Amino acid sequence: MTRRNFLAGLAAGAAIAQPARVPNVVIFVSDDHGYGDASCYENHAPDVQTPNIDRIAAMGVRYTQGYASCYVCAPTRAGLMTGRYQQRYGFYTASDSRAGLPLSEVTLADLLRKKGYATAIFGKWHLGLEKPYHPLRRGFDHFYGFLGHGAHDYFALKASDGHNAIYRDDQTIDDTGYLTDNLAREATAFIERNRTKPFFLYLPFNAVHAPLQAPEADIARYHSKPPSRNTYLAMLYRMDLAIGRVLDALEQHQLTASTLICFQSDNGGSKANSASNGILRGFKQSVYEGGIRVPFLAAWPGRIPRGKVSHEPVICMDIFATACEAAQVSLPTDRVYDGRSLLGKGPLHDVLLWDADEKRIAVREGDWKLIDNEGKLELFHLGDDVSEKNNLAAQHPDKVKQLQARFAAWRAQMKPRIRQKA
Repeated sequence: MTRRNFLAGLAAGAAIAQPARVPNVVIFVSDDHGYGDASCYENHAPDVQTPNIDRIAAMGVRYTQGYASCYVCAPTRAGLMTGRYQQRYGFYTASDSRAGLPLSEVTLADLLRKKGYATAIFGKWHLGLEKPYHPLRRGFDHFYGFLGHGAHDYFALKASDGHNAIYRDDQTIDDTGYLTDNLAREATAFIERNRTKPFFLYLPFNAVHAPLQAPEADIARYHSKPPSRNTYLAMLYRMDLAIGRVLDALEQHQLTASTLICFQSDNGGSKANSASNGILRGFKQSVYEGGIRVPFLAAWPGRIPRGKVSHEPVICMDIFATACEAAQVSLPTDRVYDGRSLLGKGPLHDVLLWDADEKRIAVREGDWKLIDNEGKLELFHLGDDVSEKNNLAAQHPDKVKQLQARFAAWRAQMKPRIRQKA
């Protein structure tokens, strides 16, 4: 064998022996985004078009029964970041974000960075205001956005706005432009910088949360009623464009096939914003389906089937579990994880539960769903009644008791709120 052939053989052997690269992970989270406001879903609002969100659905799976773990923003983001019911560490409602995600919790960014991923968050953090709770201390290498609480002006992007200041990494900055556009700018630059190694890109938008603000030219595209919906739709349009810019960047660098992409809203659409939850009852801050069932998509070419529709009930913690399986991450063994990988087979959850410590709870087991609104019990069969019109509690008292017992057993495992009620 010639030396040239010998070296070629060594190179070929090395290429065969080299393990496959773990996928990049991109997670989009929209804010107060109605179930009826994504055009890839049946029965969507007629005035909605979301072509780039639809691109994700076409690449992968659209879940018709995807859930947030709370009917308001911050707890769902906590559940997604930790893979656990947020009540396990006392994070029940939005104001608990002021206390911060407990430092005992391990975030998805922590695990992926330990695995060698470059990690970044661009957008709304909402998981802690003080220094120890900032994103760069919770597993992220880079941060552009704001710490919380919920609303943020889309045009006033100043360093001097206290907890609403715009940050780049650990420093507050003055910026200009439209915030949703800026998040896409930062995300695509991060992809460009890290295109040759695995990365985790977390893009938690504050769109389409109030305040209702969008470029005037975008608002003029719409002619819906009430007039506030035109601004909401313009904000949604701008967010969809931002998602498209990120998807284009992945394609430009030939990374789409090696990227797990997930999308969901952090809770149902807000009535105050003129969002549409389609055929679902209720809105944000409700345990009816309109408050917790959300647009929910997952794509990974070659591993997740293209263009599939799944009616499997899934929840935000499942995104954590899916990313960890895809990245071949071993989970800590000293805690309970509630998320289940979307890459698995068969039913993922026998029961799903909601409790914001505000006397509004829900339990879903199969197609049965129990709601307790300040002592008013309602039982629905979602397979027959997705709009939750027919209360069957009186006809099925044994089912009510069974679901109450399931909730009580679960709640007994949870911790008290990390932030005392005002």
